[in-house]
Amino acid sequence: MALYNRVEGRLLKEKMRSTPEKRVTISFYRYHHILQPQDFRDQLYRQLDTIGVLGRIYIATEGVNAQISVPENNLELFKTTLYSIDWLHGVRLNIAVEDDGKSFFKLKILVRKKIVADGLDDSTFDVTNSGTHVDANTFNKLADDPNTVIIDMRNHYESEVGHFKGAICPDVDTFREELQVAEDLMRDQKDKNLLMYCTGGIRCEKASAWMKHIGFKNVFQLNGGIIKYAQEVKEQGIENKFIGKNFVFDERLGERITEDIIAVCHQCGKPCDDHTNCKNDGCHLLFIQCKECAEKYNNCCSDECKTIMTLPEDEQRELRKGINKGRQVFKKSRSEKIQFRKTE
Repeated sequence: MALYNRVEGRLLKEKMRSTPEKRVTISFYRYHHILQPQDFRDQLYRQLDTIGVLGRIYIATEGVNAQISVPENNLELFKTTLYSIDWLHGVRLNIAVEDDGKSFFKLKILVRKKIVADGLDDSTFDVTNSGTHVDANTFNKLADDPNTVIIDMRNHYESEVGHFKGAICPDVDTFREELQVAEDLMRDQKDKNLLMYCTGGIRCEKASAWMKHIGFKNVFQLNGGIIKYAQEVKEQGIENKFIGKNFVFDERLGERITEDIIAVCHQCGKPCDDHTNCKNDGCHLLFIQCKECAEKYNNCCSDECKTIMTLPEDEQRELRKGINKGRQVFKKSRSEKIQFRKTE
């Protein structure tokens, strides 16, 4: 059995989009000391591939971070399989808010140095001494307290399309930068309630532990992140303090929490919160594009990329030789090609 996918991504995407199979999008994480991450990775791949799981999973000596989709018919089998791993037994599974099952098209499990790049030296503090976890109801009460400061622990392109009312949304590209901004902002406010949130909770686990380590006493984090919060306010019929979309790192690029549109199309400036990647394979810029501009620019970010898309494929390949988009795709959402950007 091959422990990685061998089929071309384009074909897998076409298959995923055309299949009537119902799937459930799930995310989960857990910090745990893994002695042999490569061995655990191979074991997990065998188990999940057999039951049709797709998605992206990062494994490191510090634990696991997963965003996946599971065939609806195999959901209980997946839970049984996952929970059979002793240190993952009972791990919280965040179910997507708005999901058509088309979130991933292949299974990719990677061994990394860290499950979230934070730039911290974990040996210098207790990463398990995290902030107090709060549910949606408690989050709302804390948010109404004038002694509370709410900080969005996500990147700028995430908070641009959706965030909590009154939250500070740092204009940063990476979680590493986010931590430094949070520390600087709160340096003279250590008597305040520090209320942190992110997509599913994993970034706040590390961030809240770090903030406690450097002297903050009243540190709180939203349990399960925005995903869990959206489910709880709906189930309990309480006020929803989140507005807009929740950005997600899969094919959907977002799940709607409220009908509010707080961002604008980066090409024409009209209200819009639909992220996309430039269709030009030599660019793949992440940006916000309305339907009218998508038609005008042929799903590209600029006239330049639109023109390149008309060239024969071999010429396009020649033009993008040596270009390493890599993990800079999202950081490139600050490109000069973006004409309009709403930051508040």
